[in-house]
Amino acid sequence: MPTSDAEGKDWSLARFEQHLPDTVCDVGPGEGTYAKLFRPVHKGVWWTAVEIHKPYVAKYKLKSTKTRTMYDEIHTEDVRDSAGHLFHRDLVILGDVLEHMPREDAVALLERIEAAGAWHILASVPIVDSQQGTVDGNPHEAHVHQWDPDDMDTVLAQLGGGVESMRGDTLGVWWWSRRG
Repeated sequence: MPTSDAEGKDWSLARFEQHLPDTVCDVGPGEGTYAKLFRPVHKGVWWTAVEIHKPYVAKYKLKSTKTRTMYDEIHTEDVRDSAGHLFHRDLVILGDVLEHMPREDAVALLERIEAAGAWHILASVPIVDSQQGTVDGNPHEAHVHQWDPDDMDTVLAQLGGGVESMRGDTLGVWWWSRRG
């Protein structure tokens, strides 16, 4: 769904405050949960969004307006087809996104993000059985893969760098950092 469970958001915010990235790519922002949460903490951040479902851009007012800015740049496309330069950011957020694609596509995406030069990756996925189909006419909301938290630990560890995680009752959240 274009919304996100509140679980893990305080944990994510604490990591954001610790690192204070200046450039962020929010993949699958939906209603803009992370931009709303993080923007007040660190002003002057360049926010890029990659949203596959074009109706969400207008519905959730993701584009910049004279009175409110959520994202500075929006790409309406499947992130698996996005140009690599979009991932050359201080932080790439994959908030409740990876369960919407086959596991092999999610792993390949994480590898592309790391290879493109991302300094940090914030990923959250349901860690309980979470069946979901089309929502509000959006077929991209269907859950295609059910992630096991140990599997996500392994996938992120294989990228190198360091990984922190938080496992809640419903969501698991990971913060991967490049060592450099």
